[in-house]
Amino acid sequence: MVRLAGLDVEEKVIPLEAGPSAALKSTSPTGLVPYLEHDGAKIWDSLAIAEYCAELATWLWPVDRIARAHARSISAEMHAGFRALRMAMPMNLGRDYSGLGQNPECLADIARIDQIFSETRARFGADGPYLFGATFGAADAMFAPVVARFITYAAPVSAATKAYCVAVRAHTLVTEWYELAAQEPSSWLLEKYESLA
Repeated sequence: MVRLAGLDVEEKVIPLEAGPSAALKSTSPTGLVPYLEHDGAKIWDSLAIAEYCAELATWLWPVDRIARAHARSISAEMHAGFRALRMAMPMNLGRDYSGLGQNPECLADIARIDQIFSETRARFGADGPYLFGATFGAADAMFAPVVARFITYAAPVSAATKAYCVAVRAHTLVTEWYELAAQEPSSWLLEKYESLA
C-alpha cells in the first residue's frame, strides 16, 4: 500500500522468529507488523495503513461511492476474517504446497473469497483484470496475501478467480515481493512453514 501510494519511506525488514521477537517489540507498539511511521504519523494496523495511504493517494479506493463502500467492506472482511485459511495455509512465497491445507473450514473460507472475487469483478471490474477494473488498488493489495496462498496451495477456485490471481501475481510490486522473498537467507526460514508436506 505504501509503495502504491508513493510514500517516501525507508523499509526495515525484520526476520520473523518462532516466538515473540525483541526486534519487533522494539520497533512496533504492538510487537507486530506491518508498522508505518510517516510524516509524524505512527500506524500499526494494515487496514489503518491502507486508509492513511488512501488519504494521500485517493485513487487507491474506487472513486464511485458505492464501489468504494464495497471495496472497504471486502477489505475489512479480509482483514478481520478467514482464520481457517490463515491457519491451514500459512503464507509462503517460496514453496509449492499444492493440495495441502484443504480442511472443511479452510475450504469454506476459500469458497467465500472466490465468491467475493467473482461478485466484485462482475459488478465493478469489467474494464480490467483487478477487482475494480484496470487499477490495482487498496482492495487488491489487501487480498494479495490471499492470492499468494491460493497460488502456493493450488486452492480449488473458479476460472475467474484463477485469472484474477494470475493478474495479481503479474503486478510489478507483487513480482518484486516474490523476488525479494527468494533472496532471503536460509537462516530466516522457519521450520514450521517449510515442512508442511
